[in-house]
Amino acid sequence: MSKLPVTVVTGFLGAGKTTLLRNLLQNSQGRRIAVIVNEFGEVGIDGDVLRDCQICDEEGNERAESDRANINILELANGCLCCTVQEEFLPTMQALIERRDELDCVVIETSGLALPKPLVQAFRWPEIRTSATVDGVVTVVDCEALANGDLVGDLDALEAQRQADENLDHETPIEELFEDQLGCADMVLLTKVDRVSEEALGKVKRWLAQELSDGVKVLPCQRGEVSPDVLLGFNAAVEEDLDNRHSHHDHEAEHEHDDDIVSIPLTLDKSFEPKALVQQLTQMVSEQEIYRIKGFVSVPGKAMRLVLNGVGNRFDYFYDRPWRADEARQTKLIVIGHELDKSKVIGALS
Repeated sequence: MSKLPVTVVTGFLGAGKTTLLRNLLQNSQGRRIAVIVNEFGEVGIDGDVLRDCQICDEEGNERAESDRANINILELANGCLCCTVQEEFLPTMQALIERRDELDCVVIETSGLALPKPLVQAFRWPEIRTSATVDGVVTVVDCEALANGDLVGDLDALEAQRQADENLDHETPIEELFEDQLGCADMVLLTKVDRVSEEALGKVKRWLAQELSDGVKVLPCQRGEVSPDVLLGFNAAVEEDLDNRHSHHDHEAEHEHDDDIVSIPLTLDKSFEPKALVQQLTQMVSEQEIYRIKGFVSVPGKAMRLVLNGVGNRFDYFYDRPWRADEARQTKLIVIGHELDKSKVIGALS
Protein backbone atom coordinates (compact mmCIF):
# COMPACT_ATOMS: atom_id res chain seq x y z
CA MET A 1 0.00 0.00 0.00
CA SER A 2 1.38 3.44 -0.93
CA LYS A 3 2.28 5.97 1.71
CA LEU A 4 -0.41 8.36 2.95
CA PRO A 5 0.35 11.76 1.33
CA VAL A 6 0.37 14.75 3.67
CA THR A 7 0.32 18.39 2.55
CA VAL A 8 1.57 20.97 5.06
CA VAL A 9 0.02 24.44 4.75
CA THR A 10 2.06 27.08 6.54
CA GLY A 11 2.08 30.86 6.62
CA PHE A 12 1.96 33.83 8.91
CA LEU A 13 -1.02 34.92 10.97
CA GLY A 14 -3.93 36.05 8.83
CA ALA A 15 -2.34 35.10 5.53
CA GLY A 16 -5.40 33.08 4.50
CA LYS A 17 -4.62 29.46 5.41
CA THR A 18 -8.06 28.71 6.84
CA THR A 19 -9.82 30.32 3.87
CA LEU A 20 -7.70 28.15 1.58
CA LEU A 21 -8.65 24.96 3.41
CA ARG A 22 -12.29 25.98 3.63
CA ASN A 23 -12.37 26.23 -0.15
CA LEU A 24 -10.50 22.95 -0.51
CA LEU A 25 -13.04 21.12 1.63
CA GLN A 26 -15.96 22.68 -0.20
CA ASN A 27 -14.45 21.74 -3.57
CA SER A 28 -12.68 18.48 -2.75
CA GLN A 29 -13.79 16.88 -6.06
CA GLY A 30 -14.52 13.61 -4.31
CA ARG A 31 -11.22 13.35 -2.45
CA ARG A 32 -11.36 11.86 1.02
CA ILE A 33 -9.48 14.44 3.06
CA ALA A 34 -8.45 14.49 6.71
CA VAL A 35 -7.47 17.88 8.11
CA ILE A 36 -5.33 18.52 11.17
CA VAL A 37 -5.84 22.06 12.45
CA ASN A 38 -3.24 23.40 14.84
CA GLU A 39 -4.34 26.33 17.01
CA PHE A 40 -2.38 28.98 18.88
CA GLY A 41 -4.82 29.69 21.66
CA GLU A 42 -7.40 27.91 23.76
CA VAL A 43 -10.47 28.40 21.56
CA GLY A 44 -10.66 26.26 18.43
CA ILE A 45 -11.70 28.99 16.02
CA ASP A 46 -10.18 27.61 12.82
CA GLY A 47 -11.34 24.09 13.61
CA ASP A 48 -14.93 25.24 14.01
CA VAL A 49 -14.85 27.19 10.75
CA LEU A 50 -13.55 24.19 8.84
CA ARG A 51 -15.78 21.71 10.63
CA ASP A 52 -18.89 23.73 9.82
CA CYS A 53 -18.01 24.23 6.15
CA GLN A 54 -18.31 20.52 5.51
CA ILE A 55 -21.98 20.61 6.51
CA CYS A 56 -23.30 23.51 4.44
CA ASP A 57 -22.03 25.21 1.34
CA GLU A 58 -21.91 28.98 1.04
CA GLU A 59 -25.58 29.09 0.05
CA GLY A 60 -26.49 27.27 3.27
CA ASN A 61 -27.66 24.09 1.54
CA GLU A 62 -27.29 20.76 3.26
CA ARG A 63 -24.36 18.77 1.89
CA ALA A 64 -24.86 15.15 0.95
CA GLU A 65 -24.04 12.57 3.62
CA SER A 66 -21.55 10.96 1.24
CA ASP A 67 -19.66 14.28 0.92
CA ARG A 68 -19.56 14.79 4.66
CA ALA A 69 -18.16 11.28 5.13
CA ASN A 70 -15.13 12.27 3.04
CA ILE A 71 -13.88 14.85 5.53
CA ASN A 72 -12.43 14.39 9.01
CA ILE A 73 -11.38 17.31 11.22
CA LEU A 74 -8.75 16.60 13.86
CA GLU A 75 -7.89 19.64 15.92
CA LEU A 76 -4.77 19.99 18.07
CA ALA A 77 -5.07 22.92 20.45
CA ASN A 78 -1.95 22.88 22.64
CA GLY A 79 0.16 25.50 20.93
CA CYS A 80 2.54 25.20 18.01
CA LEU A 81 2.40 21.84 16.26
CA CYS A 82 6.16 21.75 15.81
CA CYS A 83 6.48 21.97 19.60
CA THR A 84 3.84 19.37 20.50
CA VAL A 85 4.38 16.65 17.89
CA GLN A 86 5.57 14.10 20.43
CA GLU A 87 2.52 14.54 22.65
CA GLU A 88 -0.24 14.84 20.05
CA PHE A 89 0.94 14.66 16.46
CA LEU A 90 2.38 11.14 16.53
CA PRO A 91 -0.75 9.38 17.87
CA THR A 92 -2.92 11.44 15.53
CA MET A 93 -0.90 10.39 12.48
CA GLN A 94 -0.84 6.78 13.65
CA ALA A 95 -4.64 6.82 13.93
CA LEU A 96 -4.90 8.21 10.38
CA ILE A 97 -2.45 5.65 9.03
CA GLU A 98 -4.65 2.89 10.47
CA ARG A 99 -7.46 4.34 8.33
CA ARG A 100 -5.32 4.56 5.19
CA ASP A 101 -7.89 2.75 3.07
CA GLU A 102 -10.48 5.44 3.96
CA LEU A 103 -8.32 8.45 3.07
CA ASP A 104 -6.83 9.95 -0.06
CA CYS A 105 -4.71 12.58 1.70
CA VAL A 106 -4.10 14.57 4.86
CA VAL A 107 -3.74 18.35 5.08
CA ILE A 108 -2.08 19.97 8.11
CA GLU A 109 -2.72 23.65 8.76
CA THR A 110 0.08 24.80 11.03
CA SER A 111 -0.19 27.56 13.58
CA GLY A 112 0.82 30.96 12.26
CA LEU A 113 3.81 30.76 14.61
CA ALA A 114 4.95 27.27 13.60
CA LEU A 115 8.26 26.46 11.99
CA PRO A 116 7.64 23.92 9.21
CA LYS A 117 10.88 21.92 9.32
CA PRO A 118 10.50 20.35 12.80
CA LEU A 119 7.06 19.13 11.75
CA VAL A 120 8.41 17.65 8.52
CA GLN A 121 11.26 16.01 10.44
CA ALA A 122 8.66 14.12 12.46
CA PHE A 123 7.88 12.14 9.32
CA ARG A 124 11.30 10.53 9.69
CA TRP A 125 10.21 8.87 12.92
CA PRO A 126 10.20 5.05 12.57
CA GLU A 127 6.56 4.87 13.69
CA ILE A 128 5.30 6.70 10.59
CA ARG A 129 8.09 7.01 8.01
CA THR A 130 7.16 3.82 6.18
CA SER A 131 3.47 4.70 6.02
CA ALA A 132 3.19 8.47 5.46
CA THR A 133 5.09 11.11 3.52
CA VAL A 134 5.04 14.90 3.25
CA ASP A 135 3.72 15.32 -0.27
CA GLY A 136 4.49 19.05 -0.30
CA VAL A 137 4.71 22.26 1.72
CA VAL A 138 2.51 25.18 0.67
CA THR A 139 3.32 28.58 2.17
CA VAL A 140 0.54 31.18 2.14
CA VAL A 141 1.72 34.80 1.92
CA ASP A 142 -0.36 37.95 2.37
CA CYS A 143 0.49 40.12 -0.66
CA GLU A 144 -1.19 43.22 0.73
CA ALA A 145 0.73 42.99 3.99
CA LEU A 146 4.04 42.55 2.20
CA ALA A 147 3.31 45.42 -0.15
CA ASN A 148 2.61 47.62 2.88
CA GLY A 149 5.65 46.35 4.79
CA ASP A 150 3.47 45.19 7.67
CA LEU A 151 5.22 41.87 8.36
CA VAL A 152 8.78 42.25 7.18
CA GLY A 153 9.25 46.00 7.09
CA ASP A 154 9.85 48.09 3.98
CA LEU A 155 10.77 45.74 1.15
CA ASP A 156 13.22 48.15 -0.49
CA ALA A 157 14.98 48.85 2.79
CA LEU A 158 15.06 45.18 3.71
CA GLU A 159 16.49 44.20 0.35
CA ALA A 160 19.15 46.94 0.51
CA GLN A 161 20.07 45.85 4.03
CA ARG A 162 20.43 42.21 2.99
CA GLN A 163 22.57 43.08 -0.01
CA ALA A 164 24.83 45.18 2.20
CA ASP A 165 25.30 42.47 4.83
CA GLU A 166 24.71 38.78 4.17
CA ASN A 167 25.34 37.92 7.84
CA LEU A 168 22.61 39.98 9.47
CA ASP A 169 21.98 39.16 13.08
CA HIS A 170 19.36 41.82 13.82
CA GLU A 171 16.33 40.05 12.35
CA THR A 172 13.26 39.72 14.51
CA PRO A 173 11.87 36.25 15.30
CA ILE A 174 8.92 37.01 13.00
CA GLU A 175 11.23 37.75 10.09
CA GLU A 176 13.16 34.53 10.72
CA LEU A 177 9.93 32.59 10.90
CA PHE A 178 8.73 34.05 7.62
CA GLU A 179 12.00 33.19 5.89
CA ASP A 180 11.92 29.65 7.27
CA GLN A 181 8.41 29.19 5.91
CA LEU A 182 9.57 30.38 2.50
CA GLY A 183 12.67 28.20 2.66
CA CYS A 184 10.63 25.04 3.17
CA ALA A 185 8.03 25.77 0.49
CA ASP A 186 7.27 23.76 -2.64
CA MET A 187 4.79 26.45 -3.68
CA VAL A 188 3.90 29.92 -2.43
CA LEU A 189 0.29 31.08 -2.63
CA LEU A 190 0.07 34.85 -2.80
CA THR A 191 -3.26 35.93 -1.32
CA LYS A 192 -5.18 39.23 -1.34
CA VAL A 193 -3.66 40.21 -4.67
CA ASP A 194 -6.87 42.05 -5.56
CA ARG A 195 -6.07 44.61 -2.86
CA VAL A 196 -2.81 45.84 -4.37
CA SER A 197 -1.86 47.60 -7.59
CA GLU A 198 -0.22 45.75 -10.48
CA GLU A 199 3.01 47.60 -9.70
CA ALA A 200 2.96 46.50 -6.05
CA LEU A 201 2.10 42.93 -7.04
CA GLY A 202 5.04 42.81 -9.42
CA LYS A 203 7.33 44.21 -6.76
CA VAL A 204 6.28 41.57 -4.21
CA LYS A 205 6.64 38.74 -6.75
CA ARG A 206 10.14 39.88 -7.74
CA TRP A 207 11.18 40.05 -4.09
CA LEU A 208 9.78 36.59 -3.39
CA ALA A 209 11.57 35.15 -6.41
CA GLN A 210 14.87 36.23 -4.87
CA GLU A 211 14.00 34.60 -1.55
CA LEU A 212 12.74 31.25 -2.88
CA SER A 213 14.68 28.22 -4.02
CA ASP A 214 14.94 27.52 -7.73
CA GLY A 215 11.79 25.95 -9.11
CA VAL A 216 9.44 27.15 -6.34
CA LYS A 217 6.49 28.82 -8.03
CA VAL A 218 4.50 31.80 -6.76
CA LEU A 219 0.80 31.48 -7.50
CA PRO A 220 -1.46 34.52 -6.99
CA CYS A 221 -4.92 33.59 -5.71
CA GLN A 222 -8.03 35.33 -4.43
CA ARG A 223 -10.26 34.18 -1.57
CA GLY A 224 -8.34 30.91 -1.31
CA GLU A 225 -9.74 29.61 -4.60
CA VAL A 226 -7.15 27.08 -5.76
CA SER A 227 -7.89 23.81 -7.54
CA PRO A 228 -7.09 20.66 -5.54
CA ASP A 229 -5.10 19.52 -8.57
CA VAL A 230 -2.73 22.43 -7.92
CA LEU A 231 -2.69 22.29 -4.13
CA LEU A 232 -2.21 18.53 -3.78
CA GLY A 233 -0.02 15.92 -5.42
CA PHE A 234 3.50 17.40 -5.38
CA ASN A 235 5.06 13.97 -4.68
CA ALA A 236 7.99 15.84 -3.14
CA ALA A 237 8.83 13.46 -0.24
CA VAL A 238 9.88 16.57 1.68
CA GLU A 239 11.17 14.63 4.70
CA GLU A 240 13.90 13.19 2.45
CA ASP A 241 14.87 16.62 1.08
CA LEU A 242 15.30 18.70 4.23
CA ASP A 243 19.02 19.32 3.66
CA ASN A 244 18.05 21.43 0.63
CA ARG A 245 15.51 23.48 2.62
CA HIS A 246 17.59 25.79 4.74
CA SER A 247 16.36 27.61 7.83
CA HIS A 248 17.70 29.72 10.68
CA HIS A 249 17.29 26.75 13.03
CA ASP A 250 19.12 24.02 11.15
CA HIS A 251 21.83 23.73 13.80
CA GLU A 252 19.56 23.87 16.83
CA ALA A 253 18.39 20.77 18.64
CA GLU A 254 15.04 22.43 19.21
CA HIS A 255 13.50 25.87 18.90
CA GLU A 256 11.64 28.24 21.13
CA HIS A 257 9.09 30.83 20.13
CA ASP A 258 9.19 34.39 21.31
CA ASP A 259 7.76 33.97 24.81
CA ASP A 260 6.43 37.52 24.67
CA ILE A 261 3.96 36.53 21.92
CA VAL A 262 0.79 35.53 23.71
CA SER A 263 -2.80 34.70 22.90
CA ILE A 264 -5.72 35.90 24.99
CA PRO A 265 -9.00 33.98 24.59
CA LEU A 266 -12.19 35.92 25.24
CA THR A 267 -15.66 34.49 25.83
CA LEU A 268 -18.26 37.24 26.17
CA ASP A 269 -21.94 36.87 26.95
CA LYS A 270 -22.85 39.85 24.80
CA SER A 271 -23.64 40.72 21.21
CA PHE A 272 -21.99 43.30 18.96
CA GLU A 273 -22.91 45.20 15.85
CA PRO A 274 -20.13 44.31 13.36
CA LYS A 275 -19.13 47.86 12.39
CA ALA A 276 -19.12 49.04 15.99
CA LEU A 277 -17.05 46.03 17.06
CA VAL A 278 -14.50 46.66 14.32
CA GLN A 279 -14.17 50.25 15.53
CA GLN A 280 -13.51 49.01 19.07
CA LEU A 281 -10.97 46.46 17.86
CA THR A 282 -9.24 48.98 15.61
CA GLN A 283 -8.81 51.29 18.58
CA MET A 284 -7.43 48.40 20.65
CA VAL A 285 -4.94 47.53 17.88
CA SER A 286 -3.72 51.13 17.83
CA GLU A 287 -2.92 50.92 21.54
CA GLN A 288 -1.19 47.53 21.67
CA GLU A 289 1.01 45.42 19.39
CA ILE A 290 -1.67 43.03 18.18
CA TYR A 291 -0.95 40.74 15.22
CA ARG A 292 -4.23 38.88 14.87
CA ILE A 293 -7.82 38.84 16.13
CA LYS A 294 -10.18 36.09 15.07
CA GLY A 295 -13.31 34.39 16.29
CA PHE A 296 -17.08 34.19 16.32
CA VAL A 297 -19.44 37.06 17.12
CA SER A 298 -23.02 37.15 18.30
CA VAL A 299 -24.86 39.92 16.43
CA PRO A 300 -28.08 41.30 17.95
CA GLY A 301 -31.18 40.33 16.02
CA LYS A 302 -29.31 37.95 13.72
CA ALA A 303 -29.91 34.21 13.59
CA MET A 304 -26.54 33.67 11.87
CA ARG A 305 -23.14 33.43 13.54
CA LEU A 306 -20.54 36.00 12.41
CA VAL A 307 -16.95 34.91 11.70
CA LEU A 308 -14.44 37.74 12.21
CA ASN A 309 -10.81 37.84 11.07
CA GLY A 310 -8.41 40.69 11.74
CA VAL A 311 -4.78 41.23 10.74
CA GLY A 312 -3.35 44.41 12.20
CA ASN A 313 -6.01 47.05 11.63
CA ARG A 314 -7.62 45.22 8.68
CA PHE A 315 -10.82 43.31 9.46
CA ASP A 316 -13.08 41.03 7.42
CA TYR A 317 -16.24 39.28 8.54
CA PHE A 318 -18.98 37.06 7.15
CA TYR A 319 -21.96 35.02 8.39
CA ASP A 320 -21.18 31.30 8.16
CA ARG A 321 -24.20 29.46 9.62
CA PRO A 322 -27.22 29.71 11.93
CA TRP A 323 -26.66 29.39 15.65
CA ARG A 324 -27.55 25.89 16.81
CA ALA A 325 -30.21 25.39 19.44
CA ASP A 326 -27.75 23.53 21.69
CA GLU A 327 -25.02 26.22 21.74
CA ALA A 328 -24.71 29.44 23.69
CA ARG A 329 -24.90 32.63 21.64
CA GLN A 330 -21.60 33.98 22.86
CA THR A 331 -18.87 36.10 21.29
CA LYS A 332 -15.60 34.13 21.29
CA LEU A 333 -12.41 35.82 20.15
CA ILE A 334 -8.68 35.14 20.29
CA VAL A 335 -6.32 38.13 20.43
CA ILE A 336 -2.69 37.32 19.52
CA GLY A 337 0.09 39.83 19.98
CA HIS A 338 3.30 40.93 21.68
CA GLU A 339 3.37 41.60 25.45
CA LEU A 340 -0.38 42.15 25.57
CA ASP A 341 -2.08 43.64 28.61
CA LYS A 342 -4.96 41.24 29.26
CA SER A 343 -6.89 43.68 31.42
CA LYS A 344 -6.80 46.30 28.63
CA VAL A 345 -7.92 43.76 26.05
CA ILE A 346 -10.86 42.70 28.22
CA GLY A 347 -11.68 46.29 29.14
CA ALA A 348 -11.75 47.37 25.50
CA LEU A 349 -14.67 45.04 24.82
CA SER A 350 -16.57 45.28 28.08
